[in-house]
Amino acid sequence: MDRHKLLGILIILMFVGLGLGLFNLNVIQGRKYKKLSNSNCIRLIPQFGCRGNILDRQGELIVGNKISYDVLILPQDLSSLGRVLGIVAQVLGVNQEKLWKAFKSGYLCSSMPVTIASNIDVKEAILLGEYKVNEPSIIIQSKPLRDYPYSTLASHLIGYLNEIDRWRLTKLEDYGYKTKDIVGFGGVEEKYDYYLRQEEGGLSVEVNHQGNFTRVLGFELPKNGKDIQLTIDLAVQKSAESYLNGKKGCVIIMDPNNGEIIALASFPNFDPGVFIRRSTNRIAELFNSQQAPMINRAISAAYPPASVFKVIVAAAGLELKKINTWDTIVCPGYLYVGKRKFSCWETHGRQGLKEALAHSCDTFFYHAGLATGAQNIYNYALKFGMAKPSNFELAYEVGGFIPSPIWRKLNRFQNWYDGDTANLSIGQGDCLVTPMQLVNMMAVFANGGYLCTPYVVKSIGGFDVSAHKRRLINLRLKKNTLNQIRQGLREVVSDPQGTGSVLASLSVPVAGKTGTAQVTRGQTHAWFVGFFPFEKPQYVICVFLENGGPGHAASVIAKQVIESMIAQEAK
Repeated sequence: MDRHKLLGILIILMFVGLGLGLFNLNVIQGRKYKKLSNSNCIRLIPQFGCRGNILDRQGELIVGNKISYDVLILPQDLSSLGRVLGIVAQVLGVNQEKLWKAFKSGYLCSSMPVTIASNIDVKEAILLGEYKVNEPSIIIQSKPLRDYPYSTLASHLIGYLNEIDRWRLTKLEDYGYKTKDIVGFGGVEEKYDYYLRQEEGGLSVEVNHQGNFTRVLGFELPKNGKDIQLTIDLAVQKSAESYLNGKKGCVIIMDPNNGEIIALASFPNFDPGVFIRRSTNRIAELFNSQQAPMINRAISAAYPPASVFKVIVAAAGLELKKINTWDTIVCPGYLYVGKRKFSCWETHGRQGLKEALAHSCDTFFYHAGLATGAQNIYNYALKFGMAKPSNFELAYEVGGFIPSPIWRKLNRFQNWYDGDTANLSIGQGDCLVTPMQLVNMMAVFANGGYLCTPYVVKSIGGFDVSAHKRRLINLRLKKNTLNQIRQGLREVVSDPQGTGSVLASLSVPVAGKTGTAQVTRGQTHAWFVGFFPFEKPQYVICVFLENGGPGHAASVIAKQVIESMIAQEAK
């Protein structure tokens, strides 16, 4: 074969190969490359919607949004970039080097704006806007930013916003969540994030091969998140937090007839705004503080209930006929159980059930607990909602713990002794509960024998969801049991020697139980859990003070909060 024929064959093969390549590009992979071409010439500029507002039961704003201004640079002319950054640095009063770093870290291509400063003052935004006449590469973009008009108010109920973490992303990716999304952490912000979160819109523009804008292709409006209305009364919440301020603990106020939470205050609290402002040092302080301000003490921490637990012991004893309302014992200030002496905090003399509740007589309840039996006390504690979460709708609720002879045997391989029963009878030992659990327990005696499920969200996007949350479980307690314990709880306040007598001067009759919990370190914990008005209760209140001293201290705060509520209703 001569050279001319060989050359001709090679040329033919080249054209065949070229044709096959063109066929592959245009026919076989045509759609793929058309899509790539479109993505190279089309740019999406996001437009931001507002996150849903959070309102109180009257529609008053608790958490909303405000307009924030960001500075963006359109880097199509890099030769003038230094001058433009110098102008921005001068107006904002920042170091130009800081803006250079922000530009370098955010730069993707010449057609995409780069954010170099966020959340600037409105006056600075107006001043920079005036420079746009001569410097069109400067863009001032407005976007909504979470706003907390009451700073720390109800922070544990509300939660806070932060950039999505890997754990949440793996669980929520299928629901449209993506990297860098801002989502709720804790409280209502986390539980109802799907409803509160906004949907981004955007401007679709076409750019040429140099990355310069040529025309607008379309615009999609952003969608705002749904507003959520809570059962919280803003005025009552403010009052509870003001009297709790400076003390570790919590205040819970609930409607015992349906489970609505009227106020829930936990202290120390935190400012959710530090997460919006990205105050790194302040955020680290919040999570590292020994005061544990990020813990919701109402539901996420468990404590010994002390004498408040005596209400459950009384109910178990009466229901099982191990004690009765006419039996009395003489309290000499102690009781020997075996060879061990169990002290009472006072020498009370002769005590019946109602007097023992009023005076919080330990000796009476040592007798009552031993007669009732540890396993029966345990069973009734579970019946009243102890040792398990209350099904409150917010996350991170703990269940507490109630010991029993079976648990001791299976887990510690130890026997249960009468001394353990005596300790359990006054809410000490290994017994741990949450304030929310004690609110639920007290509601049973306020509403006539029903265990509630507490809830805090009333409506979502204007749609009432409260009817789906109201769950009342009839504990089927005898009327005599309810009446006798109710009378004893009333005498806690009305008896001049009652442990809660500081509340007797209120214009509304209150019933309840105090508690002083012994702890291994520091002062005792203080409890007051009660309900009011006595005849037709509308509210259950729990005041818990961590290392706050005797139960009297909690009773004083309860009185102050109730006084404030009475004054507000009188207006």
